[in-house]
Amino acid sequence: MTRSKNLLVILSDEHQARALSCAGHPLVKTPNLDRLAARGIRFTDAYTPCPICVPARAAFATGRHVHDIRLWDNAMPYAGEPRGWGHALQAKGVRVESIGKLHYRSNEDPAGFDVEHIPMQVADGVGMVWASMRREEERVNKDVRMLGPYIGPGDSNYTRYDRAVVSRTADWLKDAATRPDPWCLYVGLVAPHFPLIVPQEYLDMYPLDSLPPFKLHTMDGFENHPWVDKQNSALIVDNGFRDHDERRLAAACYFALCTFLDDNIGKLMDALEANGQLEDTTVIYSSDHGDNVGARGLWGKGNMYEESVAVPLIVAGPGITPGTCATPVSLLDISETIIDHFDATLEGERPGESLYDIAERPEKPERVIFSEYHAIGAVSGAFMLRKGRWKLIHYQGFEPELFDLEADPEETTDRAADPACAKVLADLMDELYAICDPAEVNALAFADQDAMIAGYGGPEMAKTMGAPAATPPPET
Repeated sequence: MTRSKNLLVILSDEHQARALSCAGHPLVKTPNLDRLAARGIRFTDAYTPCPICVPARAAFATGRHVHDIRLWDNAMPYAGEPRGWGHALQAKGVRVESIGKLHYRSNEDPAGFDVEHIPMQVADGVGMVWASMRREEERVNKDVRMLGPYIGPGDSNYTRYDRAVVSRTADWLKDAATRPDPWCLYVGLVAPHFPLIVPQEYLDMYPLDSLPPFKLHTMDGFENHPWVDKQNSALIVDNGFRDHDERRLAAACYFALCTFLDDNIGKLMDALEANGQLEDTTVIYSSDHGDNVGARGLWGKGNMYEESVAVPLIVAGPGITPGTCATPVSLLDISETIIDHFDATLEGERPGESLYDIAERPEKPERVIFSEYHAIGAVSGAFMLRKGRWKLIHYQGFEPELFDLEADPEETTDRAADPACAKVLADLMDELYAICDPAEVNALAFADQDAMIAGYGGPEMAKTMGAPAATPPPET
C-alpha cells in the first residue's frame, strides 16, 4: 500500500462505534464520516485499550497496554515516558504537531509533539485523584451528576472548544500548504463527550419520539452484573435524571453531538481540500472509547460492553482501496500505523500492527484484542478479550461474562455458565493469561494508586483533588 506525503490523525472523545450511519445506526446522521469511510477502509471491529480517557490516550501514545505503562486511571496522565509514536516521528525528522485535546499531564512535558496548539490536559496537571480511591470502603461518591447539571440545547465550553480546534486546524493546514516538508498532525476533538449540551439545530434532528427504547434498561427489570452494579453505583448517572423525558433528552443530545462532531469533521476535510492537500494526505479517524447512552441503565464509559469499549475507526487516503475490514483491531494498531506511515522506528516491544499491513492481508477474525479497566468506580480490575465470535469479560474476584457476538451482537445472553461453552471459556482464559495475570495486574494497579495517594498526603487530601466530572478545556 502506498504512503501519502502527510498524515492527519483525528481522535474524538466518547464516540461509540455504532453511532455512525455507515455502520447501520438507525438514527444517527454522520454524512461526512460516511463520505470518509466511502473513500477508505472502515474497520468494523475496533476497540480501545481502556474504556476511559486518560489511560486510553496514554496507551495510544505509546502503543502499549495500560498494565505495561502503569498509567491506570484519570489521575495518571501521560508525561512523555515511555516514548511513543510522536517521539519516533521527531527522531525521523518529521514535523509532528497537535491541536486540541490530549489529556496528558502538562504542556511542558516532552510528549512527542514539536508544538501543542491549545492543548486540553488533565485538570491542574493531576487529574481525578479522588477517583483513584476505588475500594468500596474508601471510595469517594461525588454529589454532582456526572453528565452535568443541565442537559439540552445550547452551547457548552466543549462545543466552543471544538469550534476553536477546528478553526485553528484550518489555519494550520493553510500554512502547511505553503511548506514543502511532510507532516503529521494530530487533532483532538471533544464531542460527543458530555456535558450533553448541543446547539438547537442539531438537537432538532433527533425528536424524542424518534428514539429507540433503551436496551436492557434496569428500569425494565434488567439486573446488571455485580461488578458493573458496584462500578455504576460510585456515580450519580441514570439515577440522577429528573424523569424519563430528561433521560430520553440525554440520548437525543448524545446523538446530536455525534452530528455536531460530524460537521466538524466535514470542515476539516473541506480545509484539506481547499488547501490542495486532500490527495497528499491520509486521514485516520477514531475515538478514545465509546459511551453506553443508557444501555443497561449505564451512561458514559468504564465497562467492557460494546457500547463502551468499541470505537469507530476509518483510514482514508490515496492508495487505499475502499471497503471494510473485519479483522479486530485497537488504538494500539493506530500507533503502529503512524510509525509505519513515515517509515520511522521505536524501540521496545509493542502488541500492535500497522493497519496498512492488516488491511492488505486476508481478514483474520480470530485476531486477539485486549482491553482493561482499573479506574473510577472499579472495585477490581476488569479485562476484555475478543477472539473471533467470542468475547470474554473477566472481573477479578467476580464471575466472568461470555458473549457470542455473532449470534448475540447486543450481548443480551451471558454464556459463561453454559456447559456447552466451557471449552471456549477455557481457551479465552488461556489467551488472557498469555497477555497478563489478572490477579497480579489488579494488585499492581491498587499498589500504584495507593502509593500515588500517599504521595499527595493521604486519602483526605486525595478526596479534594481533581475535577468532579468532565475536565475543563483551556481558554481559547
